[in-house]
Order: sequence, then structure tokens, then C-alpha cells
Amino acid sequence: MDDEQLKEALIKKALGFESDEIVEEYLPDENGNPVLSKRKITKKFNSPDISALKFLLEQSEFSDDEISRMTDAELEAEKDRLLQLLKQKEKEENENGNL
Repeated sequence: MDDEQLKEALIKKALGFESDEIVEEYLPDENGNPVLSKRKITKKFNSPDISALKFLLEQSEFSDDEISRMTDAELEAEKDRLLQLLKQKEKEENENGNL
């Protein structure tokens, strides 16, 4: 994996993502060999990961001193700003077929 792939994976994890969960049921045929009898595909939403988001915040343009002096409201606003940027980037990548 290169740095860009790691960055994309981190952004995806920080924002949350949708995945397919596949459940297959097999039954034996007349020879005892397993044969697929049922297949269920469910869309699953994986919630945003706070640790990934925290890491992205730490890598942002703010120094530790600036972050420690921010109020809860300022931190919340910065989190929302970064989430918007991440969503915008993810949308652009989806439109370009890169994800």
C-alpha cells in the first residue's frame, strides 16, 4: 500500500462507509456435495471511527497548543468543518471513480 491508499482508507474509516455483507447457505445435493441454496446480500453501514477522525484532526493545520486552547464549541465546529471536507473529497473521488 502506498501513502495515498492509506490516506484514502483512513478518510473512509473516519467518515464511515457502506459495505455488503454476504450470507450464503449450502445444502448437500444427491451426491453429498454442497450446493448453494440461498444467498442474502445486505448493505451494512460501518459507523465513523473516532480514532481515525482524531488522527486526521491531529494532522490538520492546528498545533497542539492551538487545539488545547480551543473551546468545546470551537472543537465541534472544526470537527464539522473537517467532516465536510472529507465528505466533499469522498464525493469527488466517487464521481471520478477512484473509490
